Amino acid sequence: MKIIIFNKPYDVLSQFREDSKHLTLSHFIHDPELRLAGRLDLDSEGLMFLTDHGGLNQFITNPKNKKFKTYLAQVDGDITEEALEQLRRGVELADGMTLPAKARKVEQPEWLWDRDPPVRFRASIPTTWVELQICEGRNRQVRRMTAAVGFPTLRLIRTQIGTIDLVKLGLQPGEQVEIEPLLYPDFKDVPADKPYTGRSAPRSAAKKPFEQKDGKSKFNKEQPKDKGANKAGKKLPSGGTKRVWQTEEGEAKPRRKTNGTTRPGKIRRSNRFG
Repeated sequence: MKIIIFNKPYDVLSQFREDSKHLTLSHFIHDPELRLAGRLDLDSEGLMFLTDHGGLNQFITNPKNKKFKTYLAQVDGDITEEALEQLRRGVELADGMTLPAKARKVEQPEWLWDRDPPVRFRASIPTTWVELQICEGRNRQVRRMTAAVGFPTLRLIRTQIGTIDLVKLGLQPGEQVEIEPLLYPDFKDVPADKPYTGRSAPRSAAKKPFEQKDGKSKFNKEQPKDKGANKAGKKLPSGGTKRVWQTEEGEAKPRRKTNGTTRPGKIRRSNRFG
């Protein structure tokens, strides 16, 4: 399993497909076997995983595995303790309540690199740095959470996933490094990688289509005995009901079956106005 840690710069798309307006990962990553495990928005920066392991993405992003992702957010205004407490309890968003987050107010870090272009500056309104830890992966979740408590995010940097720390690795924007998975406890429970099988892959011979638990196909069930045969063994029309011309002299005539909308013996009018 190969794992690459990449520091995504601002205004770079988290995709390998070329784009006419923005840089993409293809400008920095040139290994065709690597796939993205955990995206970042165009206007977000920081730590990203790239791996050749098929199941690592789901393993990291699944909230059940409790892989906390740490973000450093610069918010508009001087955030209050009440707002931080709301983030810790969970915030009601359009797609539901978020899980409780770990949130605390921090000073601007010394290691912080400059952003190009820089964040807008307003002398009349201060900004605050907040460290947030969440174990979910909703679309633009951190930005929506801080906006919901009244402090919109101006700049967002993902610094850590699990024990993988971008600051300790010393990566600058656009830089990457390969790590050894055995040195990190985050990858000890990663499920075994399974090769991708497309729709054109042959079906397994052990399991046939439409096979049931008893090993029989639902199209090969034992056909019931023909109900349309009389005592003499002669086959009658479908359903087993005699017709008038099949009755013998003195035998009761078969009653006409209806669907409940008409009455036997009544003549239906062909013209509703007649």
